[in-house]
Amino acid sequence: MHFTPADTALVVTDPQNDFLSPEGVTWELVGASVQENNTVENLGRLLRAALDSGYGVFVSPHYYYPYDREWQFGGTLEQKMHEISMFERRGPLDLAGFEGSGADWLAEYKPVFEDERTVVCSPHKVYGPQNTDLALQLRKRGVDKVVLAGMSANLCVESHLRDLLERGFEVAVVSDATAAARHPELGDGMAAAVTNFRYLAGEVLSTDEAVRRL
Repeated sequence: MHFTPADTALVVTDPQNDFLSPEGVTWELVGASVQENNTVENLGRLLRAALDSGYGVFVSPHYYYPYDREWQFGGTLEQKMHEISMFERRGPLDLAGFEGSGADWLAEYKPVFEDERTVVCSPHKVYGPQNTDLALQLRKRGVDKVVLAGMSANLCVESHLRDLLERGFEVAVVSDATAAARHPELGDGMAAAVTNFRYLAGEVLSTDEAVRRL
C-alpha cells in the first residue's frame, strides 16, 4: 500500500480510559497486553505522525447511555461491558461527569482528538462501524485507504477491519498500536487478532514502519 494525505487516513477505535488506563474497568483483562505491546506510546506516536504529516485522523469511539441497558440480549463480551459499566455516559448530549471518566479519551491523546482537524465519528455500540458515520466521513473526504489502530484488537479493531474491507477500502493494521484481553477460558485475544490481521488486511505494520511511511 502507498499512503498519501490525499487518499489515506488514520482510524483509531476506542482510545479511551476504560481500555488504556490502569484505572480503566478492563485493565485486569487487557493491561498485560497493553504493556507488552507498548500500546499507549505507540498509538500516541502514530497519532502525532499522522497529524503532523497532514493525514486525516478519524476516531471511532464506544459509548453507552442509560437506555442501552435495556437491551434484551448480547454476546459474552457485550454483556460484560454493560455489567462493568464500561464506556458509560449520562446521555448523548450530556457531558456531566465525562471528564476523566472511563469513556473519556486517554489524557495524552486529547491534544490530537481536540484538534479541529480530527473527526470524531458517531459511536459504535457493539464492535463494528456498520451503524456509525465512519464510512461516510471517510468517503466524503476522498479517503479510500485506512491505517487502522486502537482497541481492542480482536473485537473492535478486527470488526472495523472487516467492515471497511467489505465497503471497498484498503486497510493496513498497526499491530503494536492495539492490544486485547487475555482470559483463562476465552483465550488470548491478541494472538487471535494477529492471525486474522495477516489473513485479511492489505498490510500488517509495526508502529515504527507506519510512522516512517506516514
